Amino acid sequence: MVTLPLPDLAQDRCVVMGVVNVTPDSFSDGGCWFDPGAAAEHGLELVRRGADLVDVGGESTRPGALPVDRAEELRRVVPVVRRLADAGVPVSVDTMWAETAEQALDAGAVIVNDVSGGRADPRMVPLVAAAEVPFVVMHWRGHSDRMQQHTDYTDVVDDVVSELRAQVTAVCEAGVDPARVVVDPGLGFSKTGDQNWTLLGHLDRFAALGHPLLVAASRKGFLGSLLADEAGPRPVDEREDATAAISMLSALAGAWGVRVHDPRRSADAVRVAARVRAEAAGG
Repeated sequence: MVTLPLPDLAQDRCVVMGVVNVTPDSFSDGGCWFDPGAAAEHGLELVRRGADLVDVGGESTRPGALPVDRAEELRRVVPVVRRLADAGVPVSVDTMWAETAEQALDAGAVIVNDVSGGRADPRMVPLVAAAEVPFVVMHWRGHSDRMQQHTDYTDVVDDVVSELRAQVTAVCEAGVDPARVVVDPGLGFSKTGDQNWTLLGHLDRFAALGHPLLVAASRKGFLGSLLADEAGPRPVDEREDATAAISMLSALAGAWGVRVHDPRRSADAVRVAARVRAEAAGG
């Protein structure tokens, strides 16, 4: 397992990143934590439920979502980051925009999680390089309002690995320390449900890139489709067992972290996986 230079995280196992969406329209819990005070308290509850760090975002990236004005994103995100950081919680900021990342870092965030991998805002990579913080580089082909128009691949695993490797190379050549880069295959971003499953079946290919691997499958639509019955896809808030199963598989595949909405089951799963991996390695 590849680790990050973050001494506050216990990295002898896969870490659990809890999600706080300070948005009215996120697919899982849009509107639930729109008030900054409620969002911060939810972040603390995620830690109590087993999250090692908390990822705070103010712009939905669900398929079809529209961009958010920067001033509004800042209003949503920065107070929550500050409250959590002041409480001693390691915080990641989920944003594509350098201005938001900069103010979140000033407020105490320690990781920048950019679903565009630095491609949406040309100021992002120089900012992260200068700040010397970990940077999550996700596979990305376009903004949410059009990303599902870009699901054509010759071989989805080969193509996503190749495109992600090229983006990591570009980020590092622009000054980001390779030891601080985290890779994310971008499940659900310019991928069909079947393509998500194919990528999950080949997580070893992403781990082989030599950077910490983050897997973000929590509650996503392809899980709802898998678990569908005569009433239709499994509701979003009833996908936690499936999410925990993917957390277990990700941890066994050597992932650095999993990003989840409700950490309790996944926190248990990654600990079980760590014990199994230790036994397989000889104790």
